[in-house]
Amino acid sequence: MDDVAFSSIEELYKRVKPALVTKCSELKRMGINYVTEEDIWNYLKDNVWNNSRNLRLFHMVDDILNTDNLQIDDYVKNKMGSKNRTVYFNDKMEDDINEK
Repeated sequence: MDDVAFSSIEELYKRVKPALVTKCSELKRMGINYVTEEDIWNYLKDNVWNNSRNLRLFHMVDDILNTDNLQIDDYVKNKMGSKNRTVYFNDKMEDDINEK
């Protein structure tokens, strides 16, 4: 099977957005209403994907759907003081995407 290549982190984000929406809906069903898709992305980017090599799309979707909800909740609670709760695309992950 051919690997899917992305020209930018933004393009990758759009590709995994349905999984992020699904995870966000799951959190809302648990009563965690303040977590956004961007928060989930940022949590995984900071804590799972940042030091990973050769990330595959299916691994990323699996990470999104199967990450412990309480870990995401704790991450967001710690970040709530931050006014910037938008998705960010900078860092090392950009280099990994461009290597493919």
